[in-house]
Amino acid sequence: MASNLLRLTLPPPSSLHIRPRKFLDVTYSKRCFPRQRHSRIRRHYSTTPGLLVSNSVQISTQSFESAESSIESVKPVASDTPILLDVSGMMCGGCVARVKSVLMSDDRVASAVVNMLTETAAVRLKPEVEVIPDAAESLAKRLTESGFEAKRRVSGMGVAENVKKWKEMVSKKEELLVKSRNRVAFAWTLVALCCGSHTSHILHSLGIHIAHGGFWDLLHNSYVKGGLAVGALLGPGRELLFDGIKAFGKRSPNMNSLVGLGSMAAFSISMISLVNPELEWDASFFEEPDGPLRIEATSTGSNSTISKIVRMVEDAQGNAAPVQRLADAIAGPFVYTIMSLSAVTFAFWYYVGSHIYPDVLLNDIAGPDGDPLALSLKLAVDVLVVSCPCALGLATPTAILIGTSLGAKRGYLIRGGDVLERLASIDCVALDKTGTLTEGRPVVSGVVSLIYEEQEVLRLAAAVEKTATHPIAKAIVNEAETLNLETPETRGQLTEPGFGTLAEIDGRLVAVGALEWVSNRFHKKNDSSDVVKLESYLDHKLSNTSSTSRYSKTVVYVGREGEGIIGAIAISDCLRKDAEFTVARLQEKGIKTVLLSGDREGAVATVAKNVGIESESTNYSLSPEKKFEFISNLQSSGHRVAMVGDGINDAPSLAQADVGIALKIEAQENAASNAASVILVRNKLSHVVDALSLAQATMSKVYQNLAWAIAYNVISIPIAAGVLLPQYDFAMTPSLSGGLMALSSIFVVSNSLLLQLHKSETSGHS
Repeated sequence: MASNLLRLTLPPPSSLHIRPRKFLDVTYSKRCFPRQRHSRIRRHYSTTPGLLVSNSVQISTQSFESAESSIESVKPVASDTPILLDVSGMMCGGCVARVKSVLMSDDRVASAVVNMLTETAAVRLKPEVEVIPDAAESLAKRLTESGFEAKRRVSGMGVAENVKKWKEMVSKKEELLVKSRNRVAFAWTLVALCCGSHTSHILHSLGIHIAHGGFWDLLHNSYVKGGLAVGALLGPGRELLFDGIKAFGKRSPNMNSLVGLGSMAAFSISMISLVNPELEWDASFFEEPDGPLRIEATSTGSNSTISKIVRMVEDAQGNAAPVQRLADAIAGPFVYTIMSLSAVTFAFWYYVGSHIYPDVLLNDIAGPDGDPLALSLKLAVDVLVVSCPCALGLATPTAILIGTSLGAKRGYLIRGGDVLERLASIDCVALDKTGTLTEGRPVVSGVVSLIYEEQEVLRLAAAVEKTATHPIAKAIVNEAETLNLETPETRGQLTEPGFGTLAEIDGRLVAVGALEWVSNRFHKKNDSSDVVKLESYLDHKLSNTSSTSRYSKTVVYVGREGEGIIGAIAISDCLRKDAEFTVARLQEKGIKTVLLSGDREGAVATVAKNVGIESESTNYSLSPEKKFEFISNLQSSGHRVAMVGDGINDAPSLAQADVGIALKIEAQENAASNAASVILVRNKLSHVVDALSLAQATMSKVYQNLAWAIAYNVISIPIAAGVLLPQYDFAMTPSLSGGLMALSSIFVVSNSLLLQLHKSETSGHS
């Protein structure tokens, strides 16, 4: 029995006089004690003078009569049990927040927990607040007025009441289901009619030119679409619209409010557009709101990037590694060899072995009668069954397949098993500067001229470089566009990779590029002092900027026919964040790193110093032909070279290197990615380290698989042939041989699959 149900103040025992053998009767109603119906408390007092009082009753009066009157005046206070409300109409997180807000706005409420799924709200009143019998009703009323129908959940009901309640709920659900089924059927009919108007477009895109005239033209009619839209809004969408409007009116907008608002807005705009064609809004979208979708295809079909990636991966998995050819060379005559060994095994044990070692006929393999024919046949079959050319055949391709697939997932496409094998043996990596060690997003940091305004020099340079694809050319063009400079028309544009660009402007040639190359384009030569002055002005200008040591500074010169060098433009490009780490990690692996660049000495030396490449391994002012020659010389000296680049200047070197690695700066393919055998599609230099690591791990698996396959056959075939039978009385059965053969293939495949556990070495730096 719960305590503290009725609390009365008890006076000193001496002041309370009750005759023996009497009962104390207290009657209370449901109003005072909501958890129980009518109850009667009886306490019997024995003849022994005294008073036995339950802890649920206290008496504050001096007499029995006054105690009765005080019972009626006692007010129950708040208990720890929360008030539970059934709340309907909640449809989204906004509804939940609104219900909680309404409840918490009541001064009597200490906390409220609202659950949209169970459609309930649990409310706790503040401890100092007295329980008012209609507190739950008043809170439920406030929620109902806010658009969320609520009522107090009756707890403590018996089984019969619960069953009745659940039956009522099931009945309501069934009624709602029937109503919803009819609405869904009507809605899908409207959907079918609306989608039917798009059917002809879909069929036409598939090359099926039907669905014309009559019915189809009717579906395309805007007035018909408007009629269908009215049916949708006033039919299946009626309750949604009205509920949303009602929620708006009660300042409790919900999901229906948002959906309804969007639908009505789309319908209204469409109607205005339909009845006022002179507006030319072209906004008839009765059947859809979230307008026409315009898509620009930069490439289609087999020319798309994803198609090219898939094709590269497929090609890669079709190119066998040299070690695979070795395995194939072994596996080729393997079958004939095993057949010959099987025949030799049979002949030996039938004609010779069973006579030299007669005890072998006692083995179970010879049968109960010790038949030499049974022995010889079973051993010959063992040799055929236990041998496993599959393990040899699977050793390399499974590892190559896993390796190339894993590389593609991580962002480096490796074009074949032969590339993987060469990549695993690389001992020298040559790196380009612009776009490789730097980010490849250069910007103009300064322009100087001895006789012209800076903007004039930049305007001429931008006109010449307008159609060039080199990052430096793009930087010049972008700067001119930023300053809103009008570039003159050009004729006869000519680009010499690694040196510069030449074009005719207003009847005179203008060249932009390396100092020596630009100077040699014209008959008139500048005094060396003029060039020194230009460089001095440029250095002074750059010294006033906030450029840091992490920037690579390149200078291009502008010359014009009849004048020679007329100005210089400084280009700054930030080093990649992972450049220093990549070089350091390669050197830790014992791989030699060299820097090859067509830029001037100062810019190249600065970058080399920042990333940790020694000065003797730094090469500058190299043309594409010189880079190609340098790679050839490294190979001639015994190095296995990988070249890392990004542009057309690097294409010859990428093709010449044992492994060409291209960073894909742009979405489209370029000369570098076409010439390379490894493409870093995520444009992360640190993936060079990851690609090398993956190649080494893959080849390690290949060698493990081959070693297992060869060792398995070398050991298992003699045992199957009975080599242990004379001395150890051990021979395989055909079933055991078959099981071992299957296990050998499973081992090879499983070992290759372990390659998927290979971790990236540069995850924290990429």
